[in-house]
Amino acid sequence: PQQIVSNVQELRRNGTLSYEMSLIRDIRDREFKIFTDAGRVMRPLFTIENDAKKPNRHHLIFNRTHLEKLLRDKETDTSGLNDEDRENQTYGWKGLLHDGCVEYLEAEEEESAMIVMTPEDLNDWREVVKEGMPEPEKFDFSKEEYRHLRLAPLKPPVNRKVNAFTHCEIHPAMILGICASISVPDHNQ
Repeated sequence: PQQIVSNVQELRRNGTLSYEMSLIRDIRDREFKIFTDAGRVMRPLFTIENDAKKPNRHHLIFNRTHLEKLLRDKETDTSGLNDEDRENQTYGWKGLLHDGCVEYLEAEEEESAMIVMTPEDLNDWREVVKEGMPEPEKFDFSKEEYRHLRLAPLKPPVNRKVNAFTHCEIHPAMILGICASISVPDHNQ
């Protein structure tokens, strides 16, 4: 069953199947569910390579080459082109989806996904858990030398029980959704 799930997920990631499909493996009920119905609320996440045969295992699929393609899009002159031609001539969001860098997950899929909050957290986890490095030291904020770090964001300790992450948030605020990003929504002009 895991081989079937992996193959179908790979087909979705490379664009053979629609990115709007929901692929859910329910281990307890021994089911693999594929939902294609419209109206499912989905959100984008970066994908993490988990194939043991690939050299970038436990790294984001999104890398420098993808970033360079996106930066080249800024230099491409698309003035005078319609939306379809512009989309064909640039890499953009569709390119990220087709290369498997970004994947849309819906609520039921997220139940079985292991999502890390930031790429930095993924790097910390990889160093501590997979490469055996010691965890970063805890600071005593009452000491003068660490006082400047008091207002820095606190990071939770690395969870050593996590076997592998499957996805990474594009930005931590995206977990709240777009409605939470609107400031003072109950006041309009």
